[in-house]
Amino acid sequence: MKNLSFMLLILSLSLTSGCSWLGWGDDEPSEDETAGFTERDFYNKIQTSLNAKNWSVAISNLQLLESQFPFGKYAEQGQLELIYAQYKSADYESSIGSADRFVRLHPQHPNVDYAFYVKGLSEISQTGGFFDSFMPTDNSMRDIGTARGAFTTLSELLSRFPESPYADDARKRLISLRNRLARAEIHVANYYFTRGAYLAAATRGRYVVENFQQSPAVPDGLAVMSQAYYMLEMQELADNSVKVLAANYPEHPSLDQNGQFDFDQRLIGNQDSFLDKVSFGLIKRIKPPAFDTRSIYDKAAREADLNSDTGEAAGTILGMKTATAVAVGVIGVAVIANEVKGGGSPASEGSTGTTTTGTGTSGTTGTTSTSTTGT
Repeated sequence: MKNLSFMLLILSLSLTSGCSWLGWGDDEPSEDETAGFTERDFYNKIQTSLNAKNWSVAISNLQLLESQFPFGKYAEQGQLELIYAQYKSADYESSIGSADRFVRLHPQHPNVDYAFYVKGLSEISQTGGFFDSFMPTDNSMRDIGTARGAFTTLSELLSRFPESPYADDARKRLISLRNRLARAEIHVANYYFTRGAYLAAATRGRYVVENFQQSPAVPDGLAVMSQAYYMLEMQELADNSVKVLAANYPEHPSLDQNGQFDFDQRLIGNQDSFLDKVSFGLIKRIKPPAFDTRSIYDKAAREADLNSDTGEAAGTILGMKTATAVAVGVIGVAVIANEVKGGGSPASEGSTGTTTTGTGTSGTTGTTSTSTTGT
């Protein structure tokens, strides 16, 4: 059976790649075929390929157009369409490189915002994997270097071209990227718990609270701080973190009905291990802390965004309530939960929530992401 499966795999690969072996479907133009083409002829052929979604042929023609008519009438438009064609063909590295080149050569071009936008889309696409379309995956568990790059690119787009037609979609994608970056910090903090690096975990949690306010990862950031400070025997800081968590997110799973943080019992595995059974309960399996409440707070963020879209008063953002300022964090960062006025849009800029008196930024919530591409 194993040999049969292997033979079927080889056969399927042979059939799918047979066209390239036999020369079928090789429509890429040669210099002889395009000899005597005017700039207009090239551009018309390129448009035909783009409309037919024949990206490889379009890319080849666009490159020939630029090499033969570098200062022609369609040169700059061809460079923009090359960025788009490379993005659609999943050649993200080339698309990013072409976008950077266009911005460097034409910084004052009226459509330079489009180069920034497609570059950001390419960087976002790099964060995905081949199986993302077939099965659910957690992008926040992957390397977030490209996600940071996409965040920087789209932020520059909004700062330089706030009235761009791509600005609205860029803002929504920034929200999604911001939430992903915040969640990645929580994953790192959970890993530090497994290694016993409690100070490093507390620092990661504090970073989320300071720099990703109003993201769905903030409750877990506070929980990470509470647990890490407790395990470092810094009880005052742990208690202060718990107060902020209980005041703003009383439904967090780490809190009981009285708002008390469960420091000890959460470290014990819920299921009896083999050693526990053999030792008749004398040996319990100790599990490191791990915080992941996306099933609660990501849903709350989406519902708040839907309420704002329908014009309803969203009330509080992610369950934020008025609380007294208390000192939390290694350096005693003051975190204040401000009262949110009814009717405010939680997805709008300048909305209130957890405010940090430091370098923390005030962002928006939600994970909505739409796709707007084209020339």
